[in-house]
Amino acid sequence: MPSESQDQTAIRYDASLAADIETRWQTYWDEHQTNKAPNPGDPGFDATKPKYYCLDMFPYPSGAGLHVGHPEGYTATDIICRYKKMTGHNVLHPMGWDAFGLPAEQYAIATGVHPEVTTKAAIDNFRRQLKRFGFCYDWTREFGTIDTDYYKWTQWIFLKIYNSWFDVDADNGNGKARPIEELIADLESGARKAKLNPNAAEYTGAGDLPDGTDAGNWQTLDRETKKAIIDSYRLAYLSQQTVNWCPKLGTALANEEVINGLSERGSFPVHRKPLRQWMFRITSYADRLLDGLKDLDWPSSTKTQQAEWIGRSVGAEIDFPILDRDAEEMGEALRVFTTRPDTIFGATYMVVAPEHPLVEFALDMAPQGLDAKALTEYVEITRDRSDIQRQENKEKTGVYLGIHVRNPVTGKPVQVWTSDYVLMGYGTGAIMAVPGQDQRDWDFAKAFDLPIIRTVEPPKDFKGDAYTGTGPAINSSFLDGLSVEEAKPKIIDWLLENKSGASKVNYKLRDWLFSRQRYWGEPFPIVFDEWQNHYPIAEDQLPVELPPLTDYAPVESNEPQPLLAKAEDWVNVTAGEVGIANFGGFEADKPMKRETNTMPGWAGSCWYYLRYCDNKNSNKLIGDDAQSYWMGDGGVDLYIGGNEHAVLHLLYARFWHKALHDLNIVDSPEPFRKLFHQGMITSMAYQREDKTLVPRDEVLQWTIADGMYVAELIYDNSIIFKQPSLPKELDWLIAELEVISSAITDCTDIEKIRPVQEVVAKMSKSLKNVINPDDVIAEYGADTFRLYEMYMGPLEAGKPWSTRDIIGLQRLLQKIWRLTTNEDATISISDTADDQTEKNLHRLIAKAGADIEKLSFNTAIAAIFEFVNKANPLTKGQLDRFVRVLSPFVPHLAEELWAKLGNPPCVAHADWPTYEESMLIDDEIEIPVQVMGKLRSKITLPKDADNKTMEAAALADEKIIVFLDGKQVRKVIVVPGRLVNIVAN
Repeated sequence: MPSESQDQTAIRYDASLAADIETRWQTYWDEHQTNKAPNPGDPGFDATKPKYYCLDMFPYPSGAGLHVGHPEGYTATDIICRYKKMTGHNVLHPMGWDAFGLPAEQYAIATGVHPEVTTKAAIDNFRRQLKRFGFCYDWTREFGTIDTDYYKWTQWIFLKIYNSWFDVDADNGNGKARPIEELIADLESGARKAKLNPNAAEYTGAGDLPDGTDAGNWQTLDRETKKAIIDSYRLAYLSQQTVNWCPKLGTALANEEVINGLSERGSFPVHRKPLRQWMFRITSYADRLLDGLKDLDWPSSTKTQQAEWIGRSVGAEIDFPILDRDAEEMGEALRVFTTRPDTIFGATYMVVAPEHPLVEFALDMAPQGLDAKALTEYVEITRDRSDIQRQENKEKTGVYLGIHVRNPVTGKPVQVWTSDYVLMGYGTGAIMAVPGQDQRDWDFAKAFDLPIIRTVEPPKDFKGDAYTGTGPAINSSFLDGLSVEEAKPKIIDWLLENKSGASKVNYKLRDWLFSRQRYWGEPFPIVFDEWQNHYPIAEDQLPVELPPLTDYAPVESNEPQPLLAKAEDWVNVTAGEVGIANFGGFEADKPMKRETNTMPGWAGSCWYYLRYCDNKNSNKLIGDDAQSYWMGDGGVDLYIGGNEHAVLHLLYARFWHKALHDLNIVDSPEPFRKLFHQGMITSMAYQREDKTLVPRDEVLQWTIADGMYVAELIYDNSIIFKQPSLPKELDWLIAELEVISSAITDCTDIEKIRPVQEVVAKMSKSLKNVINPDDVIAEYGADTFRLYEMYMGPLEAGKPWSTRDIIGLQRLLQKIWRLTTNEDATISISDTADDQTEKNLHRLIAKAGADIEKLSFNTAIAAIFEFVNKANPLTKGQLDRFVRVLSPFVPHLAEELWAKLGNPPCVAHADWPTYEESMLIDDEIEIPVQVMGKLRSKITLPKDADNKTMEAAALADEKIIVFLDGKQVRKVIVVPGRLVNIVAN
């Protein structure tokens, strides 16, 4: 235990004493590795105990450090982990760092400081801050995603996925990943047709329909054709994708990183541009990702978000043959996906996205009727608009391509248009427009005078435009009279029979774009030959380490030039150097080039929970025993993090995990058994009338006789005043120039004073409303801080930070200190037990344990308040049990009191105290007494008191006697154990 004499500590529990107690015990825990969790086979591992794997979403270590919102979830997991240890579990509670990211790279570009330097400095600061809270992390398991012995295994997983394919027929039709060698064996033996993967997104609209043609005998195909077929099945593949390209940042951005056509970071222009990118075929897992949700103990809102993101819809893919100038079929078809194939008789025109290959085809073909200049200008205008902007656009715009396709059921030619309301990212990027049954199509048809044919009969009183309801089919030949549900399978059968289409399940979920044109990220373990064919490097050549760079600035260009391309010595290798000399008959000195894109930040965070289980293993991603014990068949037992990760991170992690499960690397089908989202801790900010927010240091507050005013001072369209006082009116301001002349250069040119309103908002560096936990701990102590964040309200609820409210929690700890500690700093012990205190202690033990299990920490702390407020001096046995209850919530103070009791460290190793059920039952109950139905008093009686006893006690109550003075009791109504009502007048 700490060597300092306990009687040298201060008498009063204040910030100084708290700091002394907390830092001493934190040092002790570090030196003795109190929170280390041994693995199966390690010394000290107890295989008889059940496991509990509790995980925080690990943080990105920014240079700004933690703010008071970060520790909320960390404190919650700390409490539950300490409790689980005391209830006999082996607890795994690790912490690490999601350390690759664009901010460090941008800082390197601005300063020339290597991202690793700034990132490691940020990690050191985060670690210091977290340790100051006393969290019971097993720091021996710490790592960052930037560590080479970590991202070696990230690259290894990429190779496993790259060398896998999704067999839709495996596992009784549920589908699963299999090694690519098994696909090749099937193709070579003839067990599988040699054809492009019909589900390959990169061949949307070009691959075979499920019952279509094959490429012929595998043995007779050339190498390029074989490679194209194999690559069309790989779970990791290269594809030309339209991305958000930011020339200034030199990288492609995700949709959520683009706001109104500008990059979220830096507000630089962003353009839509086709780019060759690595993709993951996550859509192959869409059904399994959807079906797996039902067995997870996750918030229903999160499961709904994931289901909507996946967006499963059932319909058909239909081929519309493209016609030449002579109205003859060219042998190529425009493929569309529709959820309403029954409306095909009303498809009077087609619309493709501006990015669709048919647009380029039209420009090359130059058919009669095409205005090439108008089409080119339209594509230029629309390509840089985000999908959201295009969907929100109410005005229907478009250009006729001069091309016709044939409607396969009517045989009639229909025009093909391009319009921005069709997105390349959904279906095939083309639609059959049925204006009679779709309002957007109706609006477009009206705008360009295109034909409208209804295919579903609307009700007689229908007076709208497009009819989207149900009814009998009309104008639809052999479908006429059928309901929508009857017509769908019939038309699909016809399409199959005539080789014009097939049933198809489609998803809003798109394949996962996995390339970034950045330096600070995991390199791909891939090389290319001179023909741009890609090859995986040998596993024994991992990790592929980032090369050192001195110039981090992206080449500002409309043509992507990844930063890694600057490291020419690193890029240019030979087949022998990367371990593929024997692959495909290459000579060892054959020149190769490394992939110069890097993986996104998502990569390392997709699987980090697995590495925590066995982070020192240099031979395997995770050892079999560690994986089997800590992950079991259900994965992580509790995962806590913000709901901003409800979709992407969690969906990507589930995809990686399912692929690893299919390849027999992990046993559990899902990574996270139980998920919990902590609410956001907010702070005050200021809002303009247009709802935009203003940084705190750009807002002025002042008080005059008629109240408090808050405003933003504008000068020459710039905010110039950043001081905490300002008058209300401009005239008043000018009259008081002497007061604020030091802050304003030329006050006579002030443009206006714009009032703002104080609101609750997310803590943000840009809003200058971040509260540093270091400051709070310095003023109140870490134990007080922990209690306050857990007492603010339900863990899942959002709540505003209020420093003035934290004082109440500090006073609680002061009261506990006075209850348990004498003036000379020795332990305060009573020789005799107070019966009511004993009963209250049993109730506290039961309440706190049950609430911790439910993550209802605020109510558990309320129970501690109640116990302390009612407690008389405690015996040694009572104090022993009370300290154990305190331990998960205020571990430092509990450890100090535990030591004062003469116990060996640490209280974290003690058992959770037991309680007696009989102590939870009241011998007496409080009975309300009413007169004429109105509550007039309350009486306390034995819980088994009979009716006569209840009536006599009520009539003998002093308050009732006074109230009944001068009245005659007519009747006394007794509800046993609940109520006495006296009828008197």
